[in-house]
Amino acid sequence: MDTVTIPRVIIESPFSGNQERNIKYARRCMFDCLNRGEAPYASHLLYTQVLDDTDSVDRKHGMESGFSWVYVSDKTTVYIDYGMSDGMKQGIKIAEELGHDVECRVIGKNS
Repeated sequence: MDTVTIPRVIIESPFSGNQERNIKYARRCMFDCLNRGEAPYASHLLYTQVLDDTDSVDRKHGMESGFSWVYVSDKTTVYIDYGMSDGMKQGIKIAEELGHDVECRVIGKNS
């Protein structure tokens, strides 16, 4: 099997609040990364399937677990069409502290 190197990208986008809208948006963000030839990771889409984002203990656990993936990523992409949540700001701070590239992107609001 050939070795394939695709940039590993952490997606930062809103989750809490209007979750239905934000899940749809995060899926669009993931699709955008894939179309750019990147391997995206959106912990807020994955961990919220088994953790309760409205429970403070679950939320903290999910966020810390997601942030641990920054260490093996190549870049953090921040999708800003719906603004920036506190969780997104934490993810950006961690990426910057590690010296990782942080790129803001706009793909437009959901239709």
